[in-house]
Amino acid sequence: MTGGPALYLIAGEPSGDRLGAALMAGLRLLAPDVRFHGVGGPLMEAMGLVSQFPMQELTVMGIAEVLPRYFALKRRIAECAAAVAALRPDALITIDSPEFCLRVAARVKGGLVKASSGIRTIHYVAPSVWAWRPGRAVKMARVIDHVLALLPFEPPYMTAAGMGCSFVGHPVVAEPQATKADALAFRAAHGVAPDQTLILALPGSRRGEVARLAPRFGATLALVAQRHPTLRVVVPTLETLRPQVAAAIANWPGNPVLLSAPDQATKAAAFAAATAALAASGTVSLELAASATPMVIGYDMAWLSRQIIGRLMRVDSVTLVNLVSDTRAIPEFLGAACQPDTMAAALLLLLAPGPERTAQLGAMALTMDRLGRGGEDPGLRAARAVLASLAAP
Repeated sequence: MTGGPALYLIAGEPSGDRLGAALMAGLRLLAPDVRFHGVGGPLMEAMGLVSQFPMQELTVMGIAEVLPRYFALKRRIAECAAAVAALRPDALITIDSPEFCLRVAARVKGGLVKASSGIRTIHYVAPSVWAWRPGRAVKMARVIDHVLALLPFEPPYMTAAGMGCSFVGHPVVAEPQATKADALAFRAAHGVAPDQTLILALPGSRRGEVARLAPRFGATLALVAQRHPTLRVVVPTLETLRPQVAAAIANWPGNPVLLSAPDQATKAAAFAAATAALAASGTVSLELAASATPMVIGYDMAWLSRQIIGRLMRVDSVTLVNLVSDTRAIPEFLGAACQPDTMAAALLLLLAPGPERTAQLGAMALTMDRLGRGGEDPGLRAARAVLASLAAP
């Protein structure tokens, strides 16, 4: 192929779309003639990617959720691998979503698609082998040449399995944060007094998560409202989930403010304006940490997924703030423990100054420092690592 490097990228969910867009921005800065192909969401499309098919088709999670869509996903795996073989890019860059992405890489790297086995493969976001299924790293090394890791303790796990690995930092540290004036303006715009309790509720970014968590989050907030009768609630969500979330929160206390697909500035202002947050487990805990918003984590999944994953877990916490800071300052209520009474009790402790709130603020600041706050933009670091990998023998 002529011109700059040609890259085929695959992202399967919103968090991967954000990573992919930041990586693309960094690559355009370092290699302006780079060409992009593949599958991504609106942020990657805004950077010039023409998605092969809608990314939303891949946004599923959990064993029970994937099974009904098995054949459709299998067809998309074959289509992506065939597109890579036809394009013969300089690299296939798969972004998170390992159940889908690594199957594409296996077909490409294993030569299952004709004439594709020599293509370099890079995976962005190391699998959490430190948490469960450590054997995944060894299997991954059969089809992945290099890994871009978000967390500072991950590279040794990847290199031990036989892959190259670069810690590139987490993109959350580069996201602009709201000022105190922004937070007060957000409150004023929604009729919330400066000293009024405002809780940010984040019941997930997938339909299954919202269906499972929204009723429990609503019941939790009802208990909190008994102690804080002037409580207000704000619920950011994706545009694709707006009808489902609107219906789910219709009977919640706190006259909820629904933010449908807020831009980054509005979202940051909402996070900064909140007294505390009740959130599903995931990357959002790092977003909350970046805005110094104390939080309680609640999460559950389909029964089958819970039973299988629960038996494979190797860590006592799934909250990234806890793991990166090496503390357990963030209370989490997982699986059967995801109950309104206990979550409400933990949330109430955060609504006024006290040791729990102080401990969280310290853990969140430490987390941001360890993830690269104050250093080079993670998207640019990731781009440098990609180009270095392409130049490697």
